[in-house]
Amino acid sequence: MKCFVKEVIISMILSIVLIFILSIVISKTSVSENIVIPASIGIVSISLMIGSYRIAKNKKEKGILNGIILGIIYMLILYLISSIISFNFTLSMNSLIMIIIGIIGGAIGGILGVNF
Repeated sequence: MKCFVKEVIISMILSIVLIFILSIVISKTSVSENIVIPASIGIVSISLMIGSYRIAKNKKEKGILNGIILGIIYMLILYLISSIISFNFTLSMNSLIMIIIGIIGGAIGGILGVNF
């Protein structure tokens, strides 16, 4: 369990750094704000792939399961934080897509971590 906590924290920090970079790019350039949702989904996926790759590489077995678990934990924390900040605990279509893609990203990272 300790390794899951560590990798969730690493994935969250990576996401925060990448979202900060995205916000700078959007504010300093003429890049459209329409890319925020797709870019956020990509950032979460990449962060989860890296975290689940690292956990699967460390455990050396059950990569897909460990990746899915990491994805679920990460997405649950992300959902709770964003719901508390926005005072809105409803699931939108974008939220569901992000949750599913996050879990898939975790699974892919886990598969890669065990096999490479």
